[in-house]
Amino acid sequence: MEEKPGDTAVDLLKPDYSLGDATTNPIKRKIDKLIASKVHNDPEFLKAVDYIAPMVENIDIHTERRLLRSLEKRQLELNREYLHEFEKINTHVQDFADKVRAMHKICADLTNRIQQNKEKTQDLLSKTSALQNQKKHLECKQKAIDDFLGRFSLTDSEKKALEGNPSDGTVSSDFFPALAHAKRIYIDSKELLRSSGDHAAAVEIMEEMSQTLEKAYEVLYRSVQRECRTLSADYIEMKSVLCQSFAALEEREVLFKYAVDEMGMARKNQILHLYIDALTKGTYSSGKPIELMSHDPFRYIGDMLAWIYEAIEGERELIYVLFKECTPQVIHNNSMDLLSQISSSLCRPFKLRVEQAIAGEADSVILFRLSALFAFYSEKMIPEIGKDSELARTIAELNQLTLNIFYSGLNGTVQKILSRMSAPDYDLLPVPAVHQVLMLLRDVLETQDGAMVGRQNCQEEFNKIFNCVLDPLCRSVQIAATHLHSPLDVAVYTLNCLSAIHSLIILYPFTDSRLEMISALMEGNEDVLVSEEASTILANTGLINLYQKASAHDRNQGPLSLISGMDPGTINRTLAQFDVFLAQPDKYQLDQVAKISSARTRESVLQRTVENVTAAYAIVIRKLEDPFNAYEGVTFKSIEEVKELLK
Repeated sequence: MEEKPGDTAVDLLKPDYSLGDATTNPIKRKIDKLIASKVHNDPEFLKAVDYIAPMVENIDIHTERRLLRSLEKRQLELNREYLHEFEKINTHVQDFADKVRAMHKICADLTNRIQQNKEKTQDLLSKTSALQNQKKHLECKQKAIDDFLGRFSLTDSEKKALEGNPSDGTVSSDFFPALAHAKRIYIDSKELLRSSGDHAAAVEIMEEMSQTLEKAYEVLYRSVQRECRTLSADYIEMKSVLCQSFAALEEREVLFKYAVDEMGMARKNQILHLYIDALTKGTYSSGKPIELMSHDPFRYIGDMLAWIYEAIEGERELIYVLFKECTPQVIHNNSMDLLSQISSSLCRPFKLRVEQAIAGEADSVILFRLSALFAFYSEKMIPEIGKDSELARTIAELNQLTLNIFYSGLNGTVQKILSRMSAPDYDLLPVPAVHQVLMLLRDVLETQDGAMVGRQNCQEEFNKIFNCVLDPLCRSVQIAATHLHSPLDVAVYTLNCLSAIHSLIILYPFTDSRLEMISALMEGNEDVLVSEEASTILANTGLINLYQKASAHDRNQGPLSLISGMDPGTINRTLAQFDVFLAQPDKYQLDQVAKISSARTRESVLQRTVENVTAAYAIVIRKLEDPFNAYEGVTFKSIEEVKELLK
């Protein structure tokens, strides 16, 4: 049986007392429907049962009617409650509607008032819009004016920086950006004058900046003056403002020159003060005053020169630091002049002390070493201070003075030694006076040879030294040799003295001409010895007669064997005596030859003697070998055999 949508659980419980068959009897139909439905599984039915169950206490025939009345009553109560609550809602809704209507009225009133005000303030809005446009225009003008002033005017802080420190007149690091800004303004104003039609403003700005720049450079110059007076090489790294000041003044040539002169004058006074302190109080490095060594002229003058050189190097570094921000040409143009000016203050005290030190110096070697010292430091300083600087001229004058005293002292010392020269001894060796003079010459030449720098006119100085030493020595040797009775003794003594001189000066440069002269003198004395010894050998062997007649023989005279004293018998006897010489040539040697001190010279004399004797023998032998001279049965040694025996 199909359930109709209109049937509910309550409807199913309502009794139907109609009679009829199953199709017409409603009760039966309901029962069948109830049986057919599975109400125990229907949630809605179960809820209805749970709701109705508390209302049914006893089930009887009137239960349904009571239940219906209870349900109807309950439904009526619920409707009343709903109506009561709905009335509350309705009251609230009506209140809200009243408020909405009141608000709508207010809005309408405000709209009317706004419309009225809008109509009234339309003119004010127009004026406001015009004022806003005018404000924008003025702001643009203000910005343009601010940009113009920022470009063509200095700030208060920049003006203050350009005025310098009121207390001491120096400038700070803020001065230079302000100065650069002022120069930019001046350049921009010139550009403005060319490009703009407003000439009055551009000219006014140019004049103002020109005056500002001039005052600023004057302030900068006065600041440099003050800084230079308190400048110290030990704290130059802290003076970066001074370096910037010189770089800035470079654009004002006159002021820059004045500033450089001021710096040079300040350093000139400072270095003189430091020099006096080093002489009297000592330096930072040694701690001892230089004048403590005044008893030792070489050490004293050397220390002064070393201090001056170090001071000049320090000043050079100071100049490079001060001008490091300038163009390279500034250092090139001013460094040498500044160093020349600064070092000039040292000339007077240095020259005075040097003259006092060398005035009483009698040691010629010390004087010559001082001259070499002057030459060394002069060559080191001239590239820095210039050859025309006062200090360079002072050192050159002192060097010349030292050389003059040296030559005078050297000549006096040599004359003093030679005045005590004794006569030659029997051994014919140089007397002690000769050795003393040569030792003096060696000490002087070693000073020159060991100098730290080559002297420009050293050849001239060598010639002067030789003139002072060797010429009087050679004259004294010749005078002393006159005390000897034998020419051979004179030759040997002179040869020994000249050999000692030769062996000394050959070790040094610029002695070629002098060596050539001495070699010529030595050769002349060797000639005397060779001639005398060869003549003695030829005379003792009898070969001299044969040599003389053979040399003078001419074929027109006939055979040589027919000439008196040249017969074969005489020839054989003479050659026999010559053979004795060949067997023992040392027995025929002069005693004076053995006294020659130089083995090389002695060997040279012996060799030349042998050559002369052999040459004389060769002339005789060639005559004997000539068949024209009719020498038969004469036996003789060949020239080669004689040379081999005398070798």
